[in-house]
Amino acid sequence: MTERFSVAAVVVTYNRLPLLRQCLAALAAQTAQDLTIFLVDNASTDGTAEAVAEMALPNLVYRNTGKNLGGAGGFAYGVREAALAGYDALWLMDDDTLPTPTALEAFLQADRNLQGQYGWLSSRALAPDGTDQPMNLQRVTPYKDLPGFDGERIPAVMASFVSLFLRTETVRRYGLPIAEFFIWSDDWEYTRRISRAQPCYVVPASRVVHAMQNPGIVNIAADVPARWERYRYFYRNDVVLYRREGLRGWLWLLAKDAWHTAQVLRSPQGCKAWRIGIIWKGFFAGVRFRPATPYLP
Repeated sequence: MTERFSVAAVVVTYNRLPLLRQCLAALAAQTAQDLTIFLVDNASTDGTAEAVAEMALPNLVYRNTGKNLGGAGGFAYGVREAALAGYDALWLMDDDTLPTPTALEAFLQADRNLQGQYGWLSSRALAPDGTDQPMNLQRVTPYKDLPGFDGERIPAVMASFVSLFLRTETVRRYGLPIAEFFIWSDDWEYTRRISRAQPCYVVPASRVVHAMQNPGIVNIAADVPARWERYRYFYRNDVVLYRREGLRGWLWLLAKDAWHTAQVLRSPQGCKAWRIGIIWKGFFAGVRFRPATPYLP
């Protein structure tokens, strides 16, 4: 008789009801059994709460945070609550993540094959047109993207929260995502924290579509003006992530931020001085930023 192994899909949402509907439908279509959807609503104002209640999904647990905690705060909240609820494993994703029907089944098979001896597992994330989503490419080192998806399992050290699977015992050992990040780099920091101590893997057979509204890499030189202000979090949080890598991490930070500065100067969009200020004010804010690592009680 197979022992029961319960999984909670922790989904964080904020004012993206049409995408959330697709995400929930994809989760409801999973071939694997014993899945609970643990939905964390960052106080959406688009009717999400009412719409979810009308769906009446029997395996859905709804939690409203009461205010917008950002993606980082939402995941910190959701991981904490789902872990304390007693699920054996957690499956983390944004509300614009659309898992294929066998995505969870592939994770569970990898978990069995590895006998639980891993830190986390990550899906192959595709764009809606079927190409690989560049923003979600895992890293084989803190500085190098995964070159391809050949093989049953591929070692990696960093991954996004666009379909990340880990056992609850891992959360108890290594803590929670850092809510103070608010947005950006919380997933890289969390997965790198774990991969320092345990082997972690990409499972190409587990596939999701990331239907993100602003595809592409994170770079203030190329992004739309409406998103420029939030980059202060990105350049600040990256300091916390990379300073743990020692001298090479600091050199990487300086080179990346200098390269982004040069790209801003060459970009056709305006507000160059302001955007460059966001980069370097974010960097120096990161030097002073010392968030504590939170743990389960």
